Parts: sequence; C-alpha cells; structure tokens
Amino acid sequence: MSDLAAVLFTIAFVLIAAFLAAAVAGKIARLDGATYPAALLRAATAFAAVLTLATAVTTALADVLG
Repeated sequence: MSDLAAVLFTIAFVLIAAFLAAAVAGKIARLDGATYPAALLRAATAFAAVLTLATAVTTALADVLG
C-alpha cells in the first residue's frame, strides 16, 4: 500500500469514527430528553472531540517516530 493510500484510508477511518460518535452522542442525548438543538450541540461536541483526539495522537506519533 502506498503512503498516500494509507493516509487517505486513515483520514476516512477517523471521519467515519467521528460521525459515528456524533450520531451516538446525539441519539443518547435525545433519549435522555434533550431538545433537538441541545442534542445537535452534544453531537457536534463529540465530533470535534474525536477529531481533536485523532490530531493529538497523530502529532504525538509523528514526534516519537519522526
């Protein structure tokens, strides 16, 4: 697998994981009785958290390996 393909696959995987985390967070918020805007805010927060965590892990690995 080429380096570009690995990078694109990893980006796709992280985005899918972030979307799934956001969907689950929004659904759990609605089941908990939150309004639609509040559930959307929780979903957006979860999406941003997953992307932030992925960025932090990538940066740490780049520092260690590079």
